[in-house]
Amino acid sequence: MTATQIKHDIKDINLAEQGKNNIEWAMKDMPVLRKIRERFLKEKPFAGLKLSACVHVTKETAALCTVMKDGGADAILIASNPLSTQDDVAAAFVKYWDIPVLGYAGESVEVYRDHVRQALDHNPDIIIDDGCDIVATLHAERPELASRIIGSTEETTTGIIRLQALENQKELRFPALGVNTSLTKHLYDNRYGTGQSAMDGIMRAANILIAGKTVVVSGYGWCGKGCALRAKALGANVIVCEIDPLKALEAAMEGYRVMPIAEAAKEGDIFITVTGNKHVVDIPHIFDMKDGAFLCNSGHFDHEVNVPDLKSHVTEIKRIRPFLDEYKLTNGKSVYVLAEGRLVNLVAAEGHPASVMDMSFANQALGIEFLVKNKGKLENKLYHLPEEVDIDIAKLKLESMGISIDTLTPEQEEYLNSWKL
Repeated sequence: MTATQIKHDIKDINLAEQGKNNIEWAMKDMPVLRKIRERFLKEKPFAGLKLSACVHVTKETAALCTVMKDGGADAILIASNPLSTQDDVAAAFVKYWDIPVLGYAGESVEVYRDHVRQALDHNPDIIIDDGCDIVATLHAERPELASRIIGSTEETTTGIIRLQALENQKELRFPALGVNTSLTKHLYDNRYGTGQSAMDGIMRAANILIAGKTVVVSGYGWCGKGCALRAKALGANVIVCEIDPLKALEAAMEGYRVMPIAEAAKEGDIFITVTGNKHVVDIPHIFDMKDGAFLCNSGHFDHEVNVPDLKSHVTEIKRIRPFLDEYKLTNGKSVYVLAEGRLVNLVAAEGHPASVMDMSFANQALGIEFLVKNKGKLENKLYHLPEEVDIDIAKLKLESMGISIDTLTPEQEEYLNSWKL
């Protein structure tokens, strides 16, 4: 089935004009992808190949998908989160770029899962995933499709964890490339992108002052580092919760207080989870929190804060404003849940700025090209993008920023390559 034979499932095609404006605005701040597009238009590296992409439907995603289409791919796009879709962007995809989109803000989990299956009905040769949902569903329900898959790329840490589990259990049926392990992705996107957009989501949802608050960050990976850094810059007192001794030590050396979540629960005003795990903030922690504490998640899936179980421990759930719900606990206190426990930076705000996603999606585009160029040469395992590609992306970004760097002289190169005194 080709993309043109797949019927879209979006909220309102009449939103397309605003979506087109937003997409064009984002593309102005994505110079690395523009460079890649120029080459793909000439070389058509994906001619004759079908692409199924499961990523957040945002104006920045439009740049990636249109670059893949310009490279010859027959593309279909589904949302990777039931609440993160920008409906005007989805409409513009369909109307102006002729790319079928299956996704709208507020779709049910059942509808979302049906969209994942329709992405597989496209019979893809290549997959772009954000959370490993297409790949996991293929392995669980449609393993017969695996033989035609050249490979998949994965955008986020959570998806890489699932892919690593597949490889460890010797069940991964095709090569996968963890884009999130590239320095130009996780350093730029996770630290600077998540740090800024998470705080943006919190402030849009709740309109609260961050300065003077105690912000508890669960997880001190690159996303956690970004959240802690930006919260501190806004005047917050930051507590970090970790299970990794090295990361916990690093957080302490950066000047943050480090303690278990059971202790931090009693002190925090705002809680942010960025771990890729489940029930990081659980019911006992929530019952120990201050009256009026704020709970949010900036990890991929919505089970980092145990919102489903929380619903059975409340006397009332009240919608205060969009993306902010008051949960009145049976102990008489209230906590405020942002974005229903889903990605606060994409649900309550607009996700990362375009200049950040320029780097992430450059990794995606070149990652797919790497898989296609090496078709039949790779094992069924999880790969990293080659270091030279990472460096090329960094060079393109520096060039677009008007930044020049030093180069080694022949004498310096000889010195660095010699063991002699």
